[in-house]
Amino acid sequence: MDPYQETYTTPLEMLYQWNEEVPNRIFLRQPINGEYKTYTWAQVNDQARRLASSLLAQGLIKGDRVAILSKNCAEWFISDYAIQLAGLISVPLYPMQTPDALEYVLKHSDSKVIIIGKLDGAKQMEPGIPDNIIRIAMPYEMDMRINHQWDNILSSNDPITDSPVHPMDDLMTIIYTSGTTGNPKGVMHTYRSFSSGAQNAAQALKINKDDRYLSFLPLSHIAERFMVLGCSTYGCSDVSFVESLDTFGDNLQTTRPTLLFAVPRIWQKFQQKVNSKLPQEKLDKLLRIPLINKLIRKKIQKGMGLDKSRMLISGASPIALNLLQWYKDIGFEINEGYGMTENLAYGPALNLPGAVKIGTVGSITAMPNTEIKITDEGEIITRAPTLMTGYYLEPEKTAETIRDGWLHTGDRGEIDSDGYLTITGRIKDVFKTSKGKFIQPNKIECLLQHNPLIEQVCVLGSGAPQPVCLIELSEAGQKLARENKSAIESNLKETLKQVNQEVEHHEILDRAFIISDNWTPENGLLTPTMKIKRNMVEKHYTALCEENSSNKTEVIWAPTQL
Repeated sequence: MDPYQETYTTPLEMLYQWNEEVPNRIFLRQPINGEYKTYTWAQVNDQARRLASSLLAQGLIKGDRVAILSKNCAEWFISDYAIQLAGLISVPLYPMQTPDALEYVLKHSDSKVIIIGKLDGAKQMEPGIPDNIIRIAMPYEMDMRINHQWDNILSSNDPITDSPVHPMDDLMTIIYTSGTTGNPKGVMHTYRSFSSGAQNAAQALKINKDDRYLSFLPLSHIAERFMVLGCSTYGCSDVSFVESLDTFGDNLQTTRPTLLFAVPRIWQKFQQKVNSKLPQEKLDKLLRIPLINKLIRKKIQKGMGLDKSRMLISGASPIALNLLQWYKDIGFEINEGYGMTENLAYGPALNLPGAVKIGTVGSITAMPNTEIKITDEGEIITRAPTLMTGYYLEPEKTAETIRDGWLHTGDRGEIDSDGYLTITGRIKDVFKTSKGKFIQPNKIECLLQHNPLIEQVCVLGSGAPQPVCLIELSEAGQKLARENKSAIESNLKETLKQVNQEVEHHEILDRAFIISDNWTPENGLLTPTMKIKRNMVEKHYTALCEENSSNKTEVIWAPTQL
């Protein structure tokens, strides 16, 4: 018997509702050459219906897959609704994928059509698109062969008149994981899993018509799609987009979002920008002055474009405790949460506004209809109506991950007496030293990230006597390195000393390598959500670590390895 008997409304039904109730209300705001083009609910509904009509005219039938390859934009939302209206299944693609990864997903999903939009380097990605896939272009410039143009589709196709309400168990989307190891897996979500998550989250977080989003993390990632596209659809909220990386700050200032979802690296970038204008030592002094601290906080909040925010969410990877404290000091509460593609990134834990417990990923009762347990082995398992139906065409992997209705996350965790969950590491990330000792790298990495000169860090050492760390310097660290290398070395030596005092003897770091390479999604060392791909990092840097295994230098400047 299904323990969840809730009644849910699909995203399409919400589109129909807002089109009837508030047709002229602005829903989407797309910046183009510095000016915002707006889309009302009526316009979104009309364009989605015309695109749906065009998709069906290509000979597509119910259940066929349609891929979306684009950075976030208004047309991404419209394409998603159109695919649902046509009874098709969406396959979102990361806009910075390599041609090989792109080809793998398109072939594995058997996508018939690909809708292509805002991209950097479209020409370089084109070899990854099989010739037999129909190409539809959003209204943006692209150096790529196209079969159908957006504006022509809208002008030459009448909108479909049907308003389908899909059965809850129908497949809505296949979301391919960013994949820290191996090929990405196609996570299948039904209308039930998506609708239950978005509807319950919108209600629990009180998403409403007064809320404003700025959408910039990839919509191809489940968290952005569920929390921004999904929740705004249920809450009738405004959504603005970012024109480019260069305009991000301006777009943020213009939008002044009430809700913002970001990954830890973005929150770190915000901090670095503030500190570049107001060094931390000076900021600390000002915050200690009673009559000035409130004014300073307000000025910083306004300067960041976050002075109207009511909820700032961090997810996708662990965020450093000192970064959370820094935001608290300037008057912001970062609501860290926890989820996976496999459970729609919904629950099973979230720090709600006014109930934040720093160092945890939140209360296990924050979101309705979720259950969570810690196994005897320390693994987090969870179940909810948001759970995937499985991995597309991979029943064995599905059976490994879902057992007796419970999602086995692969994460280790602990639940404290207040019902808050702490992630203690990733089961698969654990490695063994030559001394037979197991190392959980996440714990050590979090300690290292307290240093603002460190942008990214990865702890390695499988088969070595002691672990080592690879460090990519932050902008502040790179600036200091150009001015005074010895100062960087001294700083990192002190950090190593402090960290090594906090860990077990077998976890003591032997040395640190300062990496000259930039780790990016484009070179395959980061996922699109900025998580480190450990297997790829290990592949590129193991030889470097082995060559210096007898080197007694604590901090080593490493030549490029890419």
